Amino acid sequence: MRIGVTLCFLIVLSACLHADDWPQWMGPKRDNVWREDGILDKFPKDGPKVLWRVPIGGGYSSPSIANGKVYVTDFLTKGDNTKEVYSRTNFDGKERILCLDAKTGKEIWKYEYNRKYTISFPNGPRSAPTVDEDRVYTLGAEGDFVCLDANKGTLIWKKDFQQDYNAKTALWGHASHPLIFGNLVISLVGGENACVVAWDKKTGKEAWKSLNAREPGYGTVAVLEDQGQAALMVWNSEGVYALDPESGKKFWEVPLKPTNGASIMSPMKVGKYFFVSGYDGVGQGMLWKSLREAPELLWKGKKGGLGVFPVNCQPFAEGDYIYGVDYDGDLRCIELATGKRVWETFDYVQGKKAPCGSVFLVKHQDRFFMFNEKGELIIAKLNNKDHEELDRKKIIEPTGTSFGRSVVFCSPAFAQRCVFVRNDKEIICVSLAKE
Repeated sequence: MRIGVTLCFLIVLSACLHADDWPQWMGPKRDNVWREDGILDKFPKDGPKVLWRVPIGGGYSSPSIANGKVYVTDFLTKGDNTKEVYSRTNFDGKERILCLDAKTGKEIWKYEYNRKYTISFPNGPRSAPTVDEDRVYTLGAEGDFVCLDANKGTLIWKKDFQQDYNAKTALWGHASHPLIFGNLVISLVGGENACVVAWDKKTGKEAWKSLNAREPGYGTVAVLEDQGQAALMVWNSEGVYALDPESGKKFWEVPLKPTNGASIMSPMKVGKYFFVSGYDGVGQGMLWKSLREAPELLWKGKKGGLGVFPVNCQPFAEGDYIYGVDYDGDLRCIELATGKRVWETFDYVQGKKAPCGSVFLVKHQDRFFMFNEKGELIIAKLNNKDHEELDRKKIIEPTGTSFGRSVVFCSPAFAQRCVFVRNDKEIICVSLAKE
């Protein structure tokens, strides 16, 4: 009788626990919040258990998880393409989209195509797959935009940005994560009047294209909603724009030219504030007006002074504060109203100054899971007063190179009470379930 009651209780408990997918960059709501229950508070003494590991090729793209499947992209080529290269290169190879079983890592299908890389840092694709219903969308580093059947891996439609839009691949490759908005899929592209393009997500028919810019940038468009309306936010090499996501019509623009065309982070609306920032001290804190009226400047970023200037990692906003990793590798908390630094620390990246330093921040309940460039997973608490590290374990080896140090620059995905993460040699699934 007692066994039966216990089994019944476990079944009910299992049903009550909330499990979630991670079907796109930054999670289900694109906010870097992990909402699953039943997650451990501290790591086991020997580290969290690796459930499976599967060899893959190079790439910076994070995996996406949906409906029991893991989607990840990579690049296979001859020679060592993981060394830091700051000029354009020539590597012949294959870009691939892999679909794996989320429980076992077993390959379900793969789709591949030949592609020559002419970019700096030619490890592999940059953008995460986006899964929408029974389709998956991917963007390769040289501009191959592909829509596949998510269950079978068969091609539904594709675009070649170089051929279809005469878009020259920027120095560090295409990096925009495909965005779904209603019946549309949207991406930064490049080419004449085609900085950003929207297509019918089922057929690939172009719905609209908009904006001219010297370079489209390396970031990702974001949809902001306010008072029942929506606007598409774009930061390219010329400035920040608000567009009608249904038509591409421009609502407003704010001039903000990034150094080297390196517009990377997605513009963020945080309560009554609007924030955009990046490499080399280029950034602004603004007072939000509306989706139809340009924001008002509050402060400008300055290296060594106001602001935080992220490169590889999207900042996290909470209340009237931003937590972000500066170019030099220090994690900062800044006040949005003034841009003033509340606190900063190098503890979560390299322990010292590290150009292009990276640690990806994901909020879970009252703490953060942070994955840094050394392959370490960290549990910490961050607030506008201070920070506290709770635990840390290394889970994967850094296989890339940046500024003479070994790094892994791929953001993780959190789903099914696990973390899924890759480097240039393997993808692994690590359990974070509470025992």
